[in-house]
Amino acid sequence: MRLARLWPLLLLFALPVSAQDIGIPAVNITTAEDGTTSYSVTIQILALMTMLTFLPALVMMMTSFTRIIVVFAILRQALGLQQTPSNQVLIGLSLFLTLFIMTPVLERVNEDAVQPYLDEQLEPLEAVRLAAAPFRDFMMMQTRQNDLELFMQLSKTAPVESAEQIPFSVLVPAFVTSELKTAFQIGFMLFIPFLVIDLVVASVLMAMGMMMLSPVIISLPFKIMLFVLVDGWVMVVGTLASSFGL
Repeated sequence: MRLARLWPLLLLFALPVSAQDIGIPAVNITTAEDGTTSYSVTIQILALMTMLTFLPALVMMMTSFTRIIVVFAILRQALGLQQTPSNQVLIGLSLFLTLFIMTPVLERVNEDAVQPYLDEQLEPLEAVRLAAAPFRDFMMMQTRQNDLELFMQLSKTAPVESAEQIPFSVLVPAFVTSELKTAFQIGFMLFIPFLVIDLVVASVLMAMGMMMLSPVIISLPFKIMLFVLVDGWVMVVGTLASSFGL
């Protein structure tokens, strides 16, 4: 009975020894007749796992996530709600809405780069280049010309003849800057009706001499009721989706 319990522990200590005895190669480098070099699948998986650490930054900086989450945060502030909906709910809704908006781009990436690479029709670097093209087209459509020119001047990038020649180090910050500006424009339009309600409630309370009562306590139910009556979530989500040309 005791030996049966110790058996998994013995296997744990035996694994490093057995792996060392087998001699699993860390790197397999194969040189073809034309001089090109290919690496083993182990190195490709290691590179892929390293790239996954940049996935959150890619999701936030190269997709529609930034605009959506900023608008939702401004909307919550306009309603006067501090923790409702919670950050987890807003981030989850933003991620799924981002997936919905980015579906055409992801389908192009899968068709042009992922599937040919899995079928061994493309080299890794060529697959990465083809996968970046749909994201470049998406960001170019959402980036303002003046923002792009600003970052090209700051980076001292030479004038280019086509959008494909613009480096990602210039395109990504220009895209994020444009997204923030658009998000604040949408947020400003959302703030106006709720600001009117706050002003009306504050004026009524001052006219009644109830200056000690916080206007937020009175205006909050009216703002929530207005948002529900006009089907606010559908309007906000529809406006965000249509702002990307859907």
